[in-house]
Amino acid sequence: MSTFIHTHYPTEHPGVQRAEAAIEGALLLRQRWSSISGVAALLLTAIVAAVLVVAYQVMDSVVEGHLLVMWMALWAMAFTGLALYSGTVRGLVTRTKGGLDSWAHGQAKARADERLWAIAKTDTRVMADLHSAITRQQALAEAAGPAASSGLSARAIRLGGAELRAYQRQNS
Repeated sequence: MSTFIHTHYPTEHPGVQRAEAAIEGALLLRQRWSSISGVAALLLTAIVAAVLVVAYQVMDSVVEGHLLVMWMALWAMAFTGLALYSGTVRGLVTRTKGGLDSWAHGQAKARADERLWAIAKTDTRVMADLHSAITRQQALAEAAGPAASSGLSARAIRLGGAELRAYQRQNS
């Protein structure tokens, strides 16, 4: 009769597992310290430095015996402030960056609309393409129901609406 022996050896070396865990930890640490975190830390450090300058001016008038105790209390307050407000500053920087990104995207979109309408005024092929696109959007909107929009922004309609209506009247 034959017997089978089942030995359960690990399929991976424990050193490899530790190295992979260390690399994953380093990648997570890198993700946590993004550029936004750096800017937040810089802003927070500047605020704390301003507080320290004011506190130093106050401590100038204190008797020399209590100066070391005042410095220790001041630094304890500074580190507590850094710990408490770092998330708030990071959130503020993130919101500011998002707002600036959306503003820049809107400006780029507006410039692109203006360039397109300027080209459409001089080139009848572009105006015909716009006419067919608007007609297609209107047909889709009518098929979808009254809740659908025309697909054009109010700014685009304001910029080129008169020229496009004149083109449509001319070709009708």
